[in-house]
Amino acid sequence: MYDVVFYEAFKEEETAIKKYLPHDIQAKFTPQTIQDSKDKAPLAGLISIRTQSRVPVSWVNKMKGLLSRSQGYDHVETVFKKSKTKIPCGYLKDYCARAVAEHAVMAMMVLLRKLKQQMKSFDTFQRDHLTGFECLNRRALVVGVGEIGSEIVDIALGLKMLVKGVDIAPHFKGVTYVSIQQGIAWADVVFCALPLTELTKGLLNYQLLNKAKPGMVLINISRGEISPDGDLKILLDKGLLGAVSLDVYSQESLLADYLRGKRKMTSKTIRRVLELKNHENVLFTPHNAFNTYEAVDRKASLSVDAVVSFLVKGIFPNQVSRETNPRKCVQRKEEEAC
Repeated sequence: MYDVVFYEAFKEEETAIKKYLPHDIQAKFTPQTIQDSKDKAPLAGLISIRTQSRVPVSWVNKMKGLLSRSQGYDHVETVFKKSKTKIPCGYLKDYCARAVAEHAVMAMMVLLRKLKQQMKSFDTFQRDHLTGFECLNRRALVVGVGEIGSEIVDIALGLKMLVKGVDIAPHFKGVTYVSIQQGIAWADVVFCALPLTELTKGLLNYQLLNKAKPGMVLINISRGEISPDGDLKILLDKGLLGAVSLDVYSQESLLADYLRGKRKMTSKTIRRVLELKNHENVLFTPHNAFNTYEAVDRKASLSVDAVVSFLVKGIFPNQVSRETNPRKCVQRKEEEAC
């Protein structure tokens, strides 16, 4: 019996965790999700996952704790919804805000400068239809100005962009806050850095984004459910959106299973993602915005701290509860600032 099992542990992460993990803690590492592993029951009292494992309801009453090695924990809350058994669930506080923010801004620049088209045009050395945009004085709207969003603001201001924010709790200084309706109508680029809640699910939908300036660029590095893929496809097909970058997806675990050859095509969402991925104005990445050596090292350190705390004290440093009410931004009436 192990003390802890780490699912979804890719090579660099496993190496970093082992660097911090005390020698007397017996740990098992696997790159697989719980569903891919085919484990019939939990192999340890403490199970650690990332965002794509689905914890079987039958496991919960056999577990002592669940640690998600992620900042977002909407997928952990589903454990509470599906099971009446209460077990401690933990998550990690900020370890990757700068990494995710840099990825978001990188994606914006790739799309503004039409990098996918440029690379394809190298073979003919043609420059037709490759004219892009500079960042200087571009209008950037950051929806969700928390740890990640504030870092996006910092980088965008460094690029001398014009920046506004949307947030239900506007506490970061140096940002002009507007309603989401005002911001969408104003922006050239929109960054989504919101947590997923019942109130943010589907927030960036067709009805809202249809109000954007033609050619607006959307970057979502938070949760795919906030920007419905069906709506994005319609907006792109109609030319209302100029470009889209996603690092996160609706039904992400099903999509990952399919792309890894573990599942047959069963979802319209998966089909839409595959239809869009090769478009020249679409940039899809595999939920990898967090993945820098610096962030992985911080993540490993925080993960081990959480494991040790739980094994010794029975609690996580950052614990999810049924009463948890994460900072969230919701679309309200026109007269209310979000």
